[in-house]
Amino acid sequence: MAVTITEAAARHVTKYLARRGKGVGVRLGVKTTGCSGLAYKLEYADDVAPEDVVFEAHGVKVLVDPKSLPYIDGTELDFVREGLNEGFKFNNPKERDRCGCGESFRV
Repeated sequence: MAVTITEAAARHVTKYLARRGKGVGVRLGVKTTGCSGLAYKLEYADDVAPEDVVFEAHGVKVLVDPKSLPYIDGTELDFVREGLNEGFKFNNPKERDRCGCGESFRV
């Protein structure tokens, strides 16, 4: 089981954590919502919880709760710029369908 982060995403996270002045990495998970059932949840993490599964790449920790891991196992977290927009992109091989608005997905 693995969750990875690209170099571009790691640079963005590192820069943001330095601006915040605290944090150990990002916490990635899923929540039940939207028309397709699941949505990604991403937040900056200030500490590692005992139950967290920790993945590390490019000097950045990605923390995942055990309940979310089966849905996002194999996911690559990327940071992309498309035109004037920029943001995190989730490349999840388990994702089978996405709702029309792009807010939720199904595995």
